[in-house]
Amino acid sequence: MANLGSRRFRYDGCRVRQRCGEPRGSRHVVYLFCIAGWCESIVKFSVMDVSGTIRSILNQKSDDVFSISPDATVLKAVEMMDAKNVGALLVMDQERLVGIISERDYTRKVMLRGKRSRETKVAEIMSSDVTVTNPREPVEKCLRLMTDKHIRHLPVVEDDKVVGVISIGDLVKHVISCQSAAIAHLEHYIHGGYAG
Repeated sequence: MANLGSRRFRYDGCRVRQRCGEPRGSRHVVYLFCIAGWCESIVKFSVMDVSGTIRSILNQKSDDVFSISPDATVLKAVEMMDAKNVGALLVMDQERLVGIISERDYTRKVMLRGKRSRETKVAEIMSSDVTVTNPREPVEKCLRLMTDKHIRHLPVVEDDKVVGVISIGDLVKHVISCQSAAIAHLEHYIHGGYAG
């Protein structure tokens, strides 16, 4: 039995379920209830929204933004991706974002079409219709955007300047981190850590 303020809650043999409905402001509502055993009441409380903003992810990353010229060869782009251990590069003409080139562009537009990477220019195979986001955008919205458009990298632009690149892996890591914090909070709550 865990003491939850003036009520007592039996958690032996119980499971914890989280029902994530639509966000209410910046918070999700979480419900704890018994599957086996009995409960005197349903315990309802809120935890922080797991979405956050893109700025919070950028703050955890290096400021490095790897880019290449549209006139460079595809071979040079592939070598840079390998050296920097990244899956895509921004294509910049001076300070202007003109496209993005990824490993997928290379495999589909060079290898499978029998082109030579030493002779093919980045401009010939880059994706020029680039979807971008800004630091204030919610993580949840960017996840949905990247899933709907089947893209893995999202340039972050602020005041017409590229300030970073977010990958689908960055978003997943952020969500896992937030979920882990929420789970730890729930465990602490169940085992008597509630101070309300």
